[in-house]
Amino acid sequence: MLDQQECTETIHDPDVRRPTLDPENWGEMRGLGHRMLDDTFDWLESVRERSVWQPMSTAARALLDEPLPIEGEDASTVYGQFLRAVRAFPLGNVHPRFWAWVIGTGSPIGVLAEMLSAAMNVNVVGGDHAATRVELQVLDWSKEMVGFPADASGILVSGGSIANLVGLTVALRARASADVTRVGVGAAGREFTMYASTETHNSVRKAVGLLGLGTDALRLIPCNDRFEIDVPALACAIADDRAAGRQPIAVVGNAGTVNTGAIDPLAALADLCEREDLWLHIDGAIGAPARLSPEITPLFRGLERADSVAFDFHKWLYVPYDAGCILVRDAAAHRAAFTEPAAYLARTSRGLWSDDTVAFGDYGIELSRPFRALKIWMALKTLGARRHAECIEANVSQAKLLADLVQADEDLELLAPVPLNIVCFRFTAPGVFDADLDAINEEILLGLQEEGIAVVMQTRVRGKLALRTAITNHRSRPEDFELLAREVAGRGRRLLDDRR
Repeated sequence: MLDQQECTETIHDPDVRRPTLDPENWGEMRGLGHRMLDDTFDWLESVRERSVWQPMSTAARALLDEPLPIEGEDASTVYGQFLRAVRAFPLGNVHPRFWAWVIGTGSPIGVLAEMLSAAMNVNVVGGDHAATRVELQVLDWSKEMVGFPADASGILVSGGSIANLVGLTVALRARASADVTRVGVGAAGREFTMYASTETHNSVRKAVGLLGLGTDALRLIPCNDRFEIDVPALACAIADDRAAGRQPIAVVGNAGTVNTGAIDPLAALADLCEREDLWLHIDGAIGAPARLSPEITPLFRGLERADSVAFDFHKWLYVPYDAGCILVRDAAAHRAAFTEPAAYLARTSRGLWSDDTVAFGDYGIELSRPFRALKIWMALKTLGARRHAECIEANVSQAKLLADLVQADEDLELLAPVPLNIVCFRFTAPGVFDADLDAINEEILLGLQEEGIAVVMQTRVRGKLALRTAITNHRSRPEDFELLAREVAGRGRRLLDDRR
């Protein structure tokens, strides 16, 4: 056992190796970094030459099923493993024929921004530093995009699910007849209700459950034949709940539904909420960014009157994951819903954590927050809002092209209107039962995926299995949709022949 003098000598011995996570040779690390960057841009540039998706190989699965590494390996060796087992088997959403979910494709400038953000490794909890200012500027730009006033508040979050949760949390705490933050909803003395259409994203139902209201408190309102919320039916549901002694809190409107892209009558919802003194939250994850386009903006009339709006930059603004946003018109209500004093978060008269700087923890759930704003800031600064709007307009045109191709082919059936960027269709044939058509269309979908031709996903439209094509892809071209329509029709005919 070393005595104190020996320990001191050991600590100050220049020959003793101190643990560090920095490289021993910065030149080698720099060289590997340049190689990674070059490989990454080569991979993106040649994306059309690869399959959209493929199942993982046995070797790749085995490599990703190893025990905890006690001793490290050379970084270049690990990078080689990444190339063979990770990048070789992606989800596929950077490919121009990926249309499975409403998932953005990212952009090269976003890749660079993520690298810069990782190197800074800043926690954007707030305070007086540049990352805070960047997020505040992005939030100001977001308010412009959706038509919100400059004094509204907001915060960047992981995505639409958390954005919806934050918005509805503010709604409940601002409109409930009791202080539910302090006593809880169970002690409030009455039931609270919220309302949304049957086409609303399941994250809203999850949010209502997480708020402690119980998912039964979310009244699911029927839709019209365009899959938009039935406003008279909504008004009746609200009246019935009031008559039963319940307190209606909020209505959720859709600026683009997840299944078909339908846009609820937002102005009519705003009128109703104003009359009924209800909070209007709009889930704009699918379509709100389309307000950047002057030609598409009229479809969203009324969105600017909402009390809160949720949307994603990583969907239809093509920013790398993750980058969601929630905006709240009443900044005081937003802050009141999340502020929880703590001695270790007390402000100082000046310095990093001074009274006049924002604390994002007062506006959301996270205290540990990545620098999400940098990739948004760099993308908008580099490419501009106009070019993003042009890509959105191109996607809408591509959706209409696909719908036209479907309607022009007697073997294909369009299952829903196409107001935005989502096309639901299927292979069909006269005299074939729907159950058989469902099976054929599922096999078409799986074949397209497994052969790496295109990735679409299934949903149900009026009980029928639909091939749902969600277009938020800035790399797609018209010929990609021509290929999709041709493949679906051809594969369907062959599968039908095999069944006969």
